[in-house]
Amino acid sequence: MKIIIFMCGEGLGHTSRCLALGKELMSAGHEVHFGAYGYSKELVEKVGYAAHEIPSEIKLVGKAGTLDFKGSIEATLKSAQILGGPKILKITRDIEPDVVVSDSYYLGILAAKALKIPVYLILNQSNMEEFFRNRGVPIRLLGELTKKLYNQVFELADRIIIPDYPLPYTVCRKNLSFTPKVREKLFYSGPLVREKYEEVEEIPLKKPHVLSLIGGFGYREPIFRNVLETAKLDPDIHYTLISGPNLDSSKFTDLPENVQVLPFIKDAFPYFKSSDVVIAPGGHSTMMEALSFGIPILSFPDEGHNEQESNAAVVEEEAYGRRLSYSTRPEAIRECIREVLEDKKYRNKTERLRRLAKELDGPKAIRELLEKEVGTETA
Repeated sequence: MKIIIFMCGEGLGHTSRCLALGKELMSAGHEVHFGAYGYSKELVEKVGYAAHEIPSEIKLVGKAGTLDFKGSIEATLKSAQILGGPKILKITRDIEPDVVVSDSYYLGILAAKALKIPVYLILNQSNMEEFFRNRGVPIRLLGELTKKLYNQVFELADRIIIPDYPLPYTVCRKNLSFTPKVREKLFYSGPLVREKYEEVEEIPLKKPHVLSLIGGFGYREPIFRNVLETAKLDPDIHYTLISGPNLDSSKFTDLPENVQVLPFIKDAFPYFKSSDVVIAPGGHSTMMEALSFGIPILSFPDEGHNEQESNAAVVEEEAYGRRLSYSTRPEAIRECIREVLEDKKYRNKTERLRRLAKELDGPKAIRELLEKEVGTETA
């Protein structure tokens, strides 16, 4: 098959799971094209693949740990490309794919349907109208319009793939809401993770070890600094902090001996496998990566980001880890780390998810679904 994968570029999670699927498809002999923008496109290229430049659909901005909702709307409108639709149509028409896979990128769905090409939508949130609740009448009306629009788009897709564990283990379950007609199209694939646990080699990290992935956006810097302060409270617990593409790691000096700060790295999986706890925001893909490696999570969801807050709530409820906030003090963070390290229920829960992720094999499950339903044999 010839496949094009379009991806939303807000947050690297969409990119990571699309790379996981692309890798699986290419290993089976299929021809894969990627469509991406911004640092999402840069990541695709860093791992050695080519990517078509596509227009952005949304843009998220924030500060001091809080998503700036109004600012995000304004930034999205300012960055919107009037000719975005025709550009996506041209890319799709030129490639002539057998199927389009669109990860939360809705122009890709419209282009595929216009060209009568099967289209599969990957998403971990369908109730986007939650962003608009309690934000004033004009914004609320925009939310209602958004809900109607997305429901129509969902009906256009041939399948909707949820890259998560099936119920009752689904982490993103609070973010899913579909009409009965759309529910018939759902396929829970299991986590879409680029590396498999059994294929990743451990690295020699001092134990116990905490891996912090806070730092993808500058407005998360306060919690990044709180983690550093937490590390100073207990020298027997060791930390690796990965600062992310928008946070300069060189500005953090005079680090304690139990801490190393690394710039953004393209392969964090050896650190996952070698760590005992992961500190992360509330993004879905990072949670899937941690849980598929059997690692408990301390989640710091962005304030005002309903999707992340819902993911973190499930992590707390199911004892996959703990939910914290940007106002959590270092002393409390240290106690949560100790709790997760010492209470075996957390590791028992996440080890079960590691085994389930192996059985489900999300990338393989989607590949087999496409091969079965699209029905085009590999040359």
